[in-house]
Amino acid sequence: MIKEQIPTGWQGGFPSEDQKQMVYPTTDLTSLPMLGNMDNINLLQRQLGVKWPMFSWNTLNGEKDPKRCFVQFAPYISRIGYTNQGRIYSIICPQQGMWIGDEICINVEISVTGQRGWVNETTKELAADMTVEAKIWLTPSEHQGNLLKAIWPLLKHSARKYPIDKENAIRVETYLPGNPKQPIFQLGKGLCPRYKNPQFAMHEEAFTTGHIDVEIGGIIPTNDTKLDKFNQYFLNLFNLTSGNMLQKGNVLSWNLWFNSPELVSTPEWKNHAEYWRTSIDAHHSSPEGEGTSPRYFDGTNFNTKTFAIKEIINEILHHIK
Repeated sequence: MIKEQIPTGWQGGFPSEDQKQMVYPTTDLTSLPMLGNMDNINLLQRQLGVKWPMFSWNTLNGEKDPKRCFVQFAPYISRIGYTNQGRIYSIICPQQGMWIGDEICINVEISVTGQRGWVNETTKELAADMTVEAKIWLTPSEHQGNLLKAIWPLLKHSARKYPIDKENAIRVETYLPGNPKQPIFQLGKGLCPRYKNPQFAMHEEAFTTGHIDVEIGGIIPTNDTKLDKFNQYFLNLFNLTSGNMLQKGNVLSWNLWFNSPELVSTPEWKNHAEYWRTSIDAHHSSPEGEGTSPRYFDGTNFNTKTFAIKEIINEILHHIK
């Protein structure tokens, strides 16, 4: 194993000893305020990049790991930014492009809305609290299949705010597993203890690891019941093709295999989301390379052809007409 080239500048020491309510290191972060995820990026100095972001969820919700699916998203799609003392001020979460039945191309983003926490490079420990929203929206019309290209003007010029851009994305709420009234959940040290990982999901060369569990809620409603119905059709379609990744009540987990610490470029951090989104829109690919296809524990590929994708697409088209 090659020794990591860690940049100089690490000091540690957060939280300081005068913070009596917080005994370091601890995963109880309630003495820290939840901060807006992009409010303090000028303070960022260092980062841990997730070289291997491995997501996992049950494709049959409610049963004990009958068909647990594993998929690695694109390298460095997620990162944790912090100061030389170790205080976390921003967390970048996944953004993906996805084709559905060679007809519909969409963007999927897990948007961090709030965070707090710390990193200790010396002990390779970390702890963070987060709040997020899942967002889904259509990429521009030129990247769609013929059917959606034909009806794009109806979507674009409708009085309804269809999800054809991030501003009008379908928003799905998330919360602490088992507690819908608690939107704050944890990023903890080590791998998720709830399930066994297949060998293809392991990366022993990582600098350190972390894990997140979050339960998926329902669509955040708009003030338009017909638009909400369309959005639900669209979410149903996404869940059919992804194996119920964002199905209400399902628990989405991801193991974070971090690369060694690096320095932060503030302009790059600011523009990260737009850079990735533009790449997805233009090429349907990720700038740091591609992830893997969804697989079950035994390595069998998840096959969307067994699901009724065309029927849901027809429902969407019928709704628009």
